Amino acid sequence: MSRRVIAHMDMDAFFAAVEVRDNPSLRGKPVIIGADPRGGSGRGVVSTCSYEARKFGVHSALPISVAYKKCPQGIYLRGNHRKYSQVSKSIFKILEDFTPDIQPISIDEAFMDLTGSYHFFGTPLKTCQEIRRRIKQEIGLNASIGIAPNKMIAKIASDYCKPDGLIEITPQQARSFLWKLPISKMWGVGKKMQQSLHALKIFTVGELAQYPVDRLIDRYGSHGAHLHRLANGIDERPVQVRGEIKSVSHEHTFNSDTTDRDEIIDTMLLLCEKISRRMRRYDLKGRTIGLKLRLSGFKTYTRAHTIADRVNFSDVIYETALKLFNEFHGPGMRYRLIGVRVSNFEDQYVSDSLFKSARDERDEKLHRAFDAIKDKYGEGAIRRGLYKDL
Repeated sequence: MSRRVIAHMDMDAFFAAVEVRDNPSLRGKPVIIGADPRGGSGRGVVSTCSYEARKFGVHSALPISVAYKKCPQGIYLRGNHRKYSQVSKSIFKILEDFTPDIQPISIDEAFMDLTGSYHFFGTPLKTCQEIRRRIKQEIGLNASIGIAPNKMIAKIASDYCKPDGLIEITPQQARSFLWKLPISKMWGVGKKMQQSLHALKIFTVGELAQYPVDRLIDRYGSHGAHLHRLANGIDERPVQVRGEIKSVSHEHTFNSDTTDRDEIIDTMLLLCEKISRRMRRYDLKGRTIGLKLRLSGFKTYTRAHTIADRVNFSDVIYETALKLFNEFHGPGMRYRLIGVRVSNFEDQYVSDSLFKSARDERDEKLHRAFDAIKDKYGEGAIRRGLYKDL
């Protein structure tokens, strides 16, 4: 079993949930997004619906006329796809704070490869707990996430724990988790394939996994061998990243609003170190350092400064962030959250100069040494000395 850590995030009843969030009077009611049923004879299909509507047998892709017959008391909305698109962008922006390796599947669904980044947050489970917390706090919606060694199991797991769920399937648990499920849960098993497998007395993933692979190949060709591998928990398909990484950021919410400048500055340094480490892992250097500050009362401020050369050194990021903080900070300010972001990665594969200075080479080696220690012993194994004033 692969040692990859793959997460699949799926928003719960996304379009309907956005409408309920924006109109709380809809909460607890069967909300159906789609065409106007017009007395049960309307055209079109259900785009999505709330879980209350699903109790009546309504589901995505169901003809709207059938949905109306099943649930005439439902609240039917045409939907606002421009609004849903904007909400989706905000969700994916949060995901980018946890890993650059994201494969969008749809407007409300994505795979994430957390293999190289989960240790920044402790464990894969803690990472996804924080993702769900931020989506809930900042967007006001629920997300379900499945964590697994590969894409297929992660997707099945996110569906398994819906709604508003989180589950981690370890490599050791993969077969026991999969084998009890009906074959309809597998990728590549549609209605016709399901009927064909049933004819072979194959009803569960476990029965498929233990069926002679040569007989599956004789009947289905290479697809039979592929299904056999999937049933045994083997899926080597990578998370296919689309587009460029726009920024790398980390933020921290204090347990209680604080006026303690030392605590704030120490937290800022830790965030800068995490960002620096992630950027080196993905060979990124940026020029724009941003600071996010949320005060008591939830009022949020952002500040940014663009420097001359692209960097990924924690001390440069920290020095710039500290200047931004000192320029903003005033007596009596109570802070709820602090965040640091580095962006402006254009031409990231072109060197800033033909020759590195001796100091740059030394700093690069030093940072790489810190990274190696943290990779082996954990994030808190080594910390830079703290300076609080510039």
